[in-house]
Amino acid sequence: MERIRNQEQNRHEEEEDDDDDTISLDEAFFINDNYQLTDFTFGSQEIQLFCLHTASTDFDLTGQVVWPGAILLNEYLSKNSEILQGCTVIELGSGVGITGILCSRFCQKVVLTDHNEEVLKILKKNIELHSIPENNCPTSDGLVAEKLEWGNSDHINGILQNHPGGFDFILGADICFQQSSIPLLFDTVKMLLLVKGDRKCKFILAYVSRAKTIDLMIVKEASKHGLQMKELPATRRIVANLEGVVFEITLHWHL
Repeated sequence: MERIRNQEQNRHEEEEDDDDDTISLDEAFFINDNYQLTDFTFGSQEIQLFCLHTASTDFDLTGQVVWPGAILLNEYLSKNSEILQGCTVIELGSGVGITGILCSRFCQKVVLTDHNEEVLKILKKNIELHSIPENNCPTSDGLVAEKLEWGNSDHINGILQNHPGGFDFILGADICFQQSSIPLLFDTVKMLLLVKGDRKCKFILAYVSRAKTIDLMIVKEASKHGLQMKELPATRRIVANLEGVVFEITLHWHL
């Protein structure tokens, strides 16, 4: 009987030791903010910005890196920069801001958006980097960051109050990879497209195919929201071992 009591006491002591060894991880454990200043070249445009070369362990922090779709979109825009001259642009899911910063070289105004607070920090840091005189970017004053959660009407209305004229282009690069967010993305796009009464606003989407289910869902959601997708010529190519393409998406004429 004494031996049983001793075994029970030892078991309780081991459990207490295990409790003492339990580590409570703060959310900061999952965040890597050791950003590196990195150089990128698109045509004649050179861009330097802070980013990670691999994403943090938190799935929601994918915006800390430059993804293949952003490279694809920037290559297209650098070759067709005349379409951006003097325009106003809003980018969805801007991440570190590589596309918006390129556009700021040509556009009158560029609004970069993301929903994640940690990503917004590095986005604003890169905007500040390109707002210093040494960068000789005459339109840097028109480069701003705002929080935008897709489908959030308060966020969208707030942006439109700050920019009542709407936008000539909506841009998105590598932002279609989660099924649950795609309907919200197209809800947001349609709201922004409807602001321009002359129907000249276009959504330019650089898409990298990773799953056939997502491929089909994008086409389905675009049609469901009354949007027409057109593949832009000579944009389909392999990027980072994946097939990418740039689409121009507009409202149907009868809307």
